[in-house]
Amino acid sequence: MKNELKIVGIQADLVWENPKKNIAFFKDSINHLKTDVDLVVLPEMFATGFTMQPKKVAEEMNGFSVSWMQQIANDKQIAICGSLVISENGHFYNRFVFVHPSREIETYDKRHTFTLAGEHKKYTAGTKKIIVNYKGWKICPLICYDLRFPVWARNTNNYDVLIYMANWPITRIKAWETLLKARAIENMSYTIGVNRTGKDANDYVYSGNSLAIDYLGEEVSSLAKNEIGIISATLYKDKQEKARDKLGFLNDRDSFNIV
Repeated sequence: MKNELKIVGIQADLVWENPKKNIAFFKDSINHLKTDVDLVVLPEMFATGFTMQPKKVAEEMNGFSVSWMQQIANDKQIAICGSLVISENGHFYNRFVFVHPSREIETYDKRHTFTLAGEHKKYTAGTKKIIVNYKGWKICPLICYDLRFPVWARNTNNYDVLIYMANWPITRIKAWETLLKARAIENMSYTIGVNRTGKDANDYVYSGNSLAIDYLGEEVSSLAKNEIGIISATLYKDKQEKARDKLGFLNDRDSFNIV
C-alpha cells in the first residue's frame, strides 16, 4: 500500500469531435509534466467534447482513444482515466475508462445522464457503481451530472478518493465548486473534479475551475477561470485515516439500498 498518491488533472479547451487533436494535446501535456505522477485525470468525453451525436464519434473499447490510454499508461508507468463515447452491443455509453500501468482496464458507465441536454435519449445509463483499487487506494469514479446526486456517491465502500470528470458550463459553475466540496466533506474523502474550458459547437461556455479537495473540504489545488493547465495534488492516506478515526462521522451514516 502506498501512503502518498500523486494526482494530476488536465484542464483543456477541447476541440469539438476531434479525437486526434484532443489526444495530441493530452499526450503533449503528459510528456511535459515536471513532477512524478501516479494518476492522470482527464475531463468528461475528453476526445470529443460533450456531443449528442454518438453515432458520429463513438469508438469501441479497442479503438483509437482507449488504445492511446493503454499505450501512454504502460510507457509512463502511470494510471490514466477519462470518459469517452463508447459503442457496445448496439448501445452508446458515456463511459469512464481507468487504465492501469499494466494496460488493464476498468470501466464505469455514467448513471445520471443529463436530461437537460437530452443525453438520456442518446446514451444508455449505467446501473453499477465501481471501486478501482490502485496502489492500495480505493477510488470511486463518477461523471459530471452524477455530482448532483449525493446518495449515489455516498461512501458506503470506504473509498479514499472520489473523482468527477465533467463538461460543466460556466452558468452553473458555482454549483460545481460547492457540490465538489460538499461531496468531500460528507464522505470524508479526497475529491478531484476535472472540468474543461472553452466553447463547444453548441455555444456552451466552460470555465474549467478544476479542483482537488481534501477530506475536510479544504482546497489542495485549483485552476483559475478559463485557464488551460493542470491541478496537481499529493494525497496522504494516513492523514485521511487519522481524521476519519478521530471524527468518526462515517460511522454514523445511514443504511440504505439504491434501486
